Amino acid sequence: MSDPATPSTVFLLDVDNTLLDNDRFGDDLHAHLTHQFGQAECDRYWQLYEQQRDAVGYADYLGALQRFRLQSDTRPGVLAMSSWLLDYPFERLLFPDALAVIEQLNRLGRAAILSDGDIVFQPRKVERAGIYQAVRGEVLIFVHKELSLDAMQERYPAAHYVMADDKPNLLAKMKQKLGDRLTTVFVRQGHYAAQADMAQLQPAPDHTIDRISDLPKLAATLVKATA
Repeated sequence: MSDPATPSTVFLLDVDNTLLDNDRFGDDLHAHLTHQFGQAECDRYWQLYEQQRDAVGYADYLGALQRFRLQSDTRPGVLAMSSWLLDYPFERLLFPDALAVIEQLNRLGRAAILSDGDIVFQPRKVERAGIYQAVRGEVLIFVHKELSLDAMQERYPAAHYVMADDKPNLLAKMKQKLGDRLTTVFVRQGHYAAQADMAQLQPAPDHTIDRISDLPKLAATLVKATA
């Protein structure tokens, strides 16, 4: 007999450019850095950001700021940048109906966050945006989520999983590991989605939607098909 507390379907949701507009955050950060330090220093921060991302494997805004301050430690604006990042109003960047989508998915199964990121800024973003409360605290943040699927399954046992993400290359890697137990949904939002070379993906996403608000209708169909 199955555990009634174990849902038949777990809906795994990415955060950046899936539930909230992280591209807009990047634009705001760029504008703030330019205003505070000038264009050349803004460019230097983003160079350090790219180096830090290559080094650690995820977007590390605070880590890049640590490196940025090494040559700019005496300016008061540098210390204020950490507060600017941690207090940023991410709730304003939620895509339309993002939290309502989570509520609807929880009626169909269990909704959980499966994200990449650092151990400070990414959880803060999830909490600040109201996502943590919407998913009832069901949040997993890994360095590489596609390499952490065993830990995900241990935390959230289910007969079937649905993963919604704006990066189809990650969806392909997850599908290769979980096979038919995972349905992949490519959410065509943000710059990663726009730049994706779909012809090179193996396997291609099972489904493609234009916005996260399209997910509940698809999810209801998927749950019915796997019942």
